[in-house]
Amino acid sequence: MSRLRTGTTAPPLPAADASGTPLPPVPADGLTHLQFRRFAGCPICNLHLRGFAVRHPQLREAGVREVAVFHSPADELRPYADGLPFPLVADPEQRLYRAYGVERGARALLDPRVWPSIVRGLARSVPLVLRGRERPPASRPLGGRLGLPADFLLGSDGRIAAAHYGTHAADHWSVDQVLALAAAHRTAPVPQHD
Repeated sequence: MSRLRTGTTAPPLPAADASGTPLPPVPADGLTHLQFRRFAGCPICNLHLRGFAVRHPQLREAGVREVAVFHSPADELRPYADGLPFPLVADPEQRLYRAYGVERGARALLDPRVWPSIVRGLARSVPLVLRGRERPPASRPLGGRLGLPADFLLGSDGRIAAAHYGTHAADHWSVDQVLALAAAHRTAPVPQHD
């Protein structure tokens, strides 16, 4: 699977999210932070997305549109979209994952750097599941549990402004990193074409 490089044209996104709602358009000078997560109900992914939800006003103010992709079917993903101010895209066939070169592997969970995130994610999710306030993840999620995350910052011109391929399940951009990348992108010189 080949990885995409900065400056290349990004593969197109689907027209709608897991609920069938059209994806919001990118403002003329805006950016899209495209996150590839693992499966619906993934404790690490849910904890990460909740952090982005809390700081969504800052991201929007910086002109960043959030879109998160999961390799789960829409019916499994929809319950986890509640309360998130940005769209979740279902990609059970993993077409987008392949198009963007997003990988999977045992290192997703075996890398010791991911273990603290697993503990934090479970500490948040298990009490909610036990109280019936959150659905447990599928016992055998479609696409498995070994997906690796990836992050892309897409310019309004459809080109990849920045890319990050995770080496384990918790190796993803933070909100601060996305904001810094967006600021750097806005101050970068615009290439001149003859």
